[in-house]
Amino acid sequence: NAARQTFRQLGAAVELSRTEGFLPKEANPASGPLTGRELQVLRLVAAGMTNRGIAGKLHISEKTVARHLSNIFTKLDLYSRTAAAAYAYEHNLV
Repeated sequence: NAARQTFRQLGAAVELSRTEGFLPKEANPASGPLTGRELQVLRLVAAGMTNRGIAGKLHISEKTVARHLSNIFTKLDLYSRTAAAAYAYEHNLV
């Protein structure tokens, strides 16, 4: 949890996302209905990464990233990457 907290304080969303798979799951009601992978994608979107960049970072296809984003938009009732990034910051997910 110290690593998670430090990355958040530094605004290091990319590093936080990279380490999430190694850290114990965090109870975070602010993340709402999102899965762990959707939360990773959301954090990387908030860090300004493209779908291609996210796919490379998480070792998944761009199509899978697009599907995660679609799920995020639906679950959180959002309509754009910008709105998703704003949600992430407003709910202290990055």
